Amino acid sequence: MAVAALDTEFANTLSTSLGGAEISGLTRLSGGASRETSRFVADGRPLVVQRQRAGDVRDMMIEARVVAAAGEAGVPVPNLLAAEQNDDGSCFMVVEAIDGETIARKIQRDDEYAEARAVIPAQLGTALAAVHRIEPVTGLESVDQIEHYTTVMDELVESGAGGPQPMLELVRRWLIDHRPPPVDPVVVHGDFRLGNLIVDRNGLSAVIDWELAHLGDPMEDLGWLCVKAWRFGQPPPVGGLGEYEQLFEAYEAAAGVRVDPDVVRWWEVMGTWKWAVMCSLQASVHLTGSVRSHELAAIGRRVCESEHDLFLALEGRW
Repeated sequence: MAVAALDTEFANTLSTSLGGAEISGLTRLSGGASRETSRFVADGRPLVVQRQRAGDVRDMMIEARVVAAAGEAGVPVPNLLAAEQNDDGSCFMVVEAIDGETIARKIQRDDEYAEARAVIPAQLGTALAAVHRIEPVTGLESVDQIEHYTTVMDELVESGAGGPQPMLELVRRWLIDHRPPPVDPVVVHGDFRLGNLIVDRNGLSAVIDWELAHLGDPMEDLGWLCVKAWRFGQPPPVGGLGEYEQLFEAYEAAAGVRVDPDVVRWWEVMGTWKWAVMCSLQASVHLTGSVRSHELAAIGRRVCESEHDLFLALEGRW
């Protein structure tokens, strides 16, 4: 079936889901291996739809429930308007379109966001406190991340797609030896960082991309936000925009709990180690020929960058 025909068919589906609204301007913004994002207009209202292809291991319907619950908890998120799953397992989710920027280098450097940069670190702390108040929804699970990513490492070696990585093994042992005490799990965003945040001149507008949401330690989100890879070359630890104190003080004020910097640091090391494993995994997709991609190959070269960051982290020098 031609692309135009597919778009017409899907526009009809959207119209039905939105109560017979007139659909126009269906324009694809991005398309990955598992989902694609498009903008469109419904009865004059700008909206965004994400489509998840059949066979993807994640369940977009869980994500949709989390987005709805996040809005109820006071997290700045786009309003959820529709979410449906087809008989073949494919899904789509429709949310309102939020104006703003997601590209990190623009948020960090453009004059347009100068005032936003002054307030964003504290806004992120407040937003994360709201994230961690979300009522858990059906389908969210808790995963031992050390165990999960150790399995990924082992499978890469066993498949021949990767070799032994002594630095990552060293850090894995450090993580096990220094693991924080367990806490009651809460809803965790799972990928809270620049790129998954919409920012305007006043600061944070919306938190998006909830596909990795799960149950876990709330400090995971704070640590992941501060991972060096998500600073995109800028020195300040909080997304390249601010200092730990700004983030922690705002979180404590909104959540009513004290932040232990050592626990956040553990999750920061954990996030850097996890990112290194993820880079190895994505490179293997290219190297094995599953998907030939310059982007995946380039991501694979970032393993050594993460290993360097981990050496500095364990020496307390990052």
